[in-house]
Amino acid sequence: MGMPIDGNPIKGRGANTQVANRFLQHSYGIVHWEGIDEVEEENPATRYLPEHAKTIVNKVGSPDVRMNWSMNPYQGCEHGCAYCYARPTHEYWGYSAGLDFERVIIVKRNAPELLRATFMDRKWKPEPIMFSGNTDCYQPVERREGITRRMLQVLLEFRHPASMITKNALVLRDLDILREMAAMNLVSVAISFTTLNEELRRVLEPRTSTGLNRLKVMEALTKAGVPVFAMIAPIIPALNESEVPALIEAAANAGAVGAGYTVVRTNGAVKPVFEAWLRAHFPDRAEKVLAQIRDAHGGQVNDSRYGRRMRGEGHFAENIRQVFTLVRRRHFHGRHLPELDCTLFKRPEVGQLDLFG
Repeated sequence: MGMPIDGNPIKGRGANTQVANRFLQHSYGIVHWEGIDEVEEENPATRYLPEHAKTIVNKVGSPDVRMNWSMNPYQGCEHGCAYCYARPTHEYWGYSAGLDFERVIIVKRNAPELLRATFMDRKWKPEPIMFSGNTDCYQPVERREGITRRMLQVLLEFRHPASMITKNALVLRDLDILREMAAMNLVSVAISFTTLNEELRRVLEPRTSTGLNRLKVMEALTKAGVPVFAMIAPIIPALNESEVPALIEAAANAGAVGAGYTVVRTNGAVKPVFEAWLRAHFPDRAEKVLAQIRDAHGGQVNDSRYGRRMRGEGHFAENIRQVFTLVRRRHFHGRHLPELDCTLFKRPEVGQLDLFG
């Protein structure tokens, strides 16, 4: 059950509602902006809550993901993408997957120290880590906190491989580190590339870099020798579906060495958030969009089936697969994303005093 604000889109936010947390008996929200029982804070600005995390490297149990490990310096994401699959993870922290996900950000300031401790553990065997697998490590708060940059410095120090995925041009701030890592085949960067329609991006991904800026990021990374992968995700029927060929071509022209895609799915609390967003911004085509999402996921808008959930099945999904495969072959023939090198990993030498510390 959702808790509507007033039924209208909120500028700069993907969600226009709180949704009930499945782990809590009671939830809060504004029933109406003029409601006399209003319990929200008067200032709706984003809050940043420091968390003293115990671990930072997480085992990935999904066979749909290429890497076995991930790390996330932030929980929640200011980007506010209405479709974000990570929204339900905010419920584990006691927050809503709706507006809370975008405006209550958990900040793991000790993440670099935890990463260093992980690598110093003799049990750790180096293999690529996905950075980040949940929420964007370059979301706006990173400009102030710099946690991602400090974690990259640890990766470089230990010569440890990692892949990154982001939709924020802030990644170029760390080009000095990425260039040095790429020279040793230790890093690749995936750019989430959803649309070149700026009107759509403003409401679909309200606090992200523009599509054109993401292309500039691909060009700058490529020029610096950093392998770039374009992630056309998610593909949403009747919204950005028709852009797929142009997105692939633009990414290839910007220097990307590969491209992948996913078809939108709205699991758990993502469903009410996305549907409310869709009806608020595209009421004329909402039913068509939802019908085609169901067609791709066995009659449901959600999908948890390994091997099928990411790309779907059925008529719509098969059309996407054929178009994507054909256009990718045309523009990426002979290109490939290099395998990251795990053989250069080294731990700093431990001094004599440290041995007896």
